[in-house]
Amino acid sequence: MAWIILIFAGIFEIVWAYSMKLSEGFTKLTPSLITLFFMILSFGLLAYAMKSLPLGTAYTIWTGIGAIGSFLVGIFILGEPATAMRMLAAVLIVSGLVLMKLSSG
Repeated sequence: MAWIILIFAGIFEIVWAYSMKLSEGFTKLTPSLITLFFMILSFGLLAYAMKSLPLGTAYTIWTGIGAIGSFLVGIFILGEPATAMRMLAAVLIVSGLVLMKLSSG
């Protein structure tokens, strides 16, 4: 169950990162409130998952989901470039996440 909660925490990290972008430096009220709500929710779920998962594993997976998810949102929703170097960086991040999960037992 902790892994499922951690995945949701990571997904909510993507939501708050995207809404933070939309808030334009917290100058727009609705995206700013969405950012704060999902930040609190994401951190709360991460904390709950850490009750039974190792710190290094939980935090790495959480930030990795957020990083890759935000990277994909940037490409597919915001039209950011998908250069070969950025794609290679994403593959390396995912490889690290897989290794971290496999090493956690």
